[in-house]
Amino acid sequence: MNIFRFAGDMTHLISILVLLLKIYATKSCSGISLKTQELYALVFLTRYLDLFTDFISVYNTIMKLVFIASSLAIVWCMRMHRVVRRSYDKDLDTFRHYFLILASFVLALLVHEKFTFQEIFWAFSIYLEAVAILPQLVLLQRSGNVDNLTGQYVFFLGAYRGFYILNWIYRYFTEQHFTRWIACISGIIQTALYADFFYYYFISWKNNAKLQLPA
Repeated sequence: MNIFRFAGDMTHLISILVLLLKIYATKSCSGISLKTQELYALVFLTRYLDLFTDFISVYNTIMKLVFIASSLAIVWCMRMHRVVRRSYDKDLDTFRHYFLILASFVLALLVHEKFTFQEIFWAFSIYLEAVAILPQLVLLQRSGNVDNLTGQYVFFLGAYRGFYILNWIYRYFTEQHFTRWIACISGIIQTALYADFFYYYFISWKNNAKLQLPA
């Protein structure tokens, strides 16, 4: 593992902790897209099918369990918690995310590294993660104003992919046979989707003002 991979994992973990803090401290999920959270839960469940068949390291196993458990916990809170679910912005969270699931699965059947059960679902999870943030970004644009914790959550989520791009560049120059081109290209696309958000995030930070996105 290199420093960029570790930084990416830690940034990803921070984004999840920020989101959990928002939900549990404020008892509110306002500004959070349930559809994006459901997509992330599906991403982790399908990516880590090897959890009980292939052991890489204790660190790797723990991170997989944390991402699966936290994503399912967030979805449960937004759907089932008697207080939290009342604050869900259902009228704003209308992105048809099932189209993303279908398109990602079809693409995984067509473009993959090996035609095996685990590799097809690994590719599916990579494609789906690249676009999973779209419902969240659309919800934020529709609402206009973004509270501090939600803004921090999306920022750290985008930063995590940025570190992973640096990780892939590092691996390309240090590994003899770098093969994860599907993850690399999908990660670049995913990071590009954050460009507009990063711009307004930087402007709000520079002016010490509340983050606002154009409707």
